[in-house]
Amino acid sequence: MGAYILRRLLLIIPTLFGIMVINFVIVQAAPGGPVEQMLAQVKGDSISATARVSGGADAGSSKAQTSTSERYRGAKGLDPDIVKDIIKMYGFDKPAHERFFDMLGNYIRFDFGDSFFRDTRVIDLVKEKMPVSISLGLWTTILVYAISIPLGIRKAVRDGSGFDIWTSAVVIVGYAIPGFLFAILLIVLFAGGSFIDWFPLRGLVSDNFDELSLGAKILDYFWHLVLPITAMVVGGFAGLVMLTKNSFIEEINKQYVLTARAKGLSENRVLYGHVFRNAMLIVVAGFPSAFIGILFTGSMLIEIIFSLDGLGLLGFEAAVNRDYPVMFGTLYFFTLLGLIMNLVGDVMYTIIDPRIDFEKQQY
Repeated sequence: MGAYILRRLLLIIPTLFGIMVINFVIVQAAPGGPVEQMLAQVKGDSISATARVSGGADAGSSKAQTSTSERYRGAKGLDPDIVKDIIKMYGFDKPAHERFFDMLGNYIRFDFGDSFFRDTRVIDLVKEKMPVSISLGLWTTILVYAISIPLGIRKAVRDGSGFDIWTSAVVIVGYAIPGFLFAILLIVLFAGGSFIDWFPLRGLVSDNFDELSLGAKILDYFWHLVLPITAMVVGGFAGLVMLTKNSFIEEINKQYVLTARAKGLSENRVLYGHVFRNAMLIVVAGFPSAFIGILFTGSMLIEIIFSLDGLGLLGFEAAVNRDYPVMFGTLYFFTLLGLIMNLVGDVMYTIIDPRIDFEKQQY
């Protein structure tokens, strides 16, 4: 197992490098970069923007080539020295490949730099937004598994029954409705949209959170999470339910189950003492990857709709503003975390079922 883990860790390096290269090329090719964003601000408010640029560029910036500034359409009508200062401030006076490798060199040391438009270190922004995203991702993952596994087992045991048919209809409807659309429906119904006003519309806690007692703080915290987590759970449990059901059906029809029943074991003993361990292998081992997926990819629209200041909203704003340090810094960190979680998932396979030996696989 040690050799397998080492190979997987080494494979992370080219995988991460490839992902960063592809995204860097795509983002660089897209119009409207940070230089254009700042040029637009300068043209809209020349005094304050000029002061900001002057503070971010050194005296040697005047040596930049005029041809470099002429590449930006927004530079027309502006002082060429200001344009050169802006280009140098964002590092665009260097070739693209040099900027890329400088960025990777910093990222290896987990130095993600400062946000272009927030005047804050990227790592501090991530720490600030992380509690919101962890709250959504953790509770959603727990609820998805808590609902999907019992329901999937029940559907497998009663396959073809009326219960299986109507729950399948519910699962299909839940899978077909996007989470963000269901979130809007919840707001209309329960957050003062058109009917009742039971739940708050924005934020993770109330404005007077610090003044509340410990018990009241816990209630207030979960009160704010009810609608966003409900929207995420409805869109996330369908696939896991069917995966659990199919895994159990496959195991129930195997010979060892028939043998266990022939020995006179109770149905619960057969189901949870023999079938459960084998059927749950793929479901439980996939928990780390599922958590990462829900945490960093499934909550962006939910955060925007419910005004939750988390990583999803941070990434959206960074993309809109072309805040490259935030975009690439978070991409690097969470891609690395996701690759490690995939490895953890494989290790969990061997923990749950020691019969699995990745060392015997041929590469």
